[in-house]
Amino acid sequence: MNNSTTNGSLQQKYENLQKLIRDLGKVAVAFSGGVDSTFLLAAARHAPAEKLIALTVKQAYTQHWELDEASTFVKDLGVPHRIIEPEVDERVMENPLNRCYLCKTGTFTLFRKVMDELEYDVLVDGTNVDDTGEHRPGMRAKKEHGVRSPLLEAGFSKVEIREMSRLLGIPDWDKPSNTCLITRIPYNTKVSVDDLRKIEDAEHYLMKQGFKQVRVRKHGDTARIEVDPHLIGKLAESENINRIVPYLKSLGFTYISLDLEGYKTGSLDKAILNNSEK
Repeated sequence: MNNSTTNGSLQQKYENLQKLIRDLGKVAVAFSGGVDSTFLLAAARHAPAEKLIALTVKQAYTQHWELDEASTFVKDLGVPHRIIEPEVDERVMENPLNRCYLCKTGTFTLFRKVMDELEYDVLVDGTNVDDTGEHRPGMRAKKEHGVRSPLLEAGFSKVEIREMSRLLGIPDWDKPSNTCLITRIPYNTKVSVDDLRKIEDAEHYLMKQGFKQVRVRKHGDTARIEVDPHLIGKLAESENINRIVPYLKSLGFTYISLDLEGYKTGSLDKAILNNSEK
């Protein structure tokens, strides 16, 4: 299949997505600023939805630099944006296995209150086809709160979301995937706000050094760095080590390690799931 045929079928899928959104009525988008929710918000804006708002929650475990970028995008798109900053949920900070469910339940409850106040009909999120095969306890909360997933319903994969975003000229269509900062800390390890800021600062610094897809996993006082496997050699070069190690130690880490397997999505989830199967 040639590129023109591929793009044609993708364009048809996008048009189907827009029709689906128009049929929803007054739409509130759960907007994190990631590639998926950014594409969904842009699609809803151009559909256009009957009425549209972006809803974002600013938690202790939210990456603040990403939230700043997200706010700029929404403003440029001309969509109303409500940022909600609740108190820290200590149940989530205990980091239990169902932390995602607790977090999503709290988030959707807050969003529903805003929607009731402003008279919006449907809450939608950026869940897509590829998300259905992952370990996502938050999916139960989504179902309980009646959250719709237009990208999933329209059959969009992550690759298609990025490609359509590129064709539409959406900024940062190739931005690396991201997750909340608590995912950098092993389950059942209590999390502090200070831990989260250390991790955020460490990852942001590494991104500015050219390592765009990066995770800094915190194990006690050790920072375990994951980067794309083909960039492991580059990070290990003395020039980079001599910059990175002192900076991460200045944040409060005692030991700095480099994961020789490289970046892996949900690596801490896999450890839990593997143990549960034994």
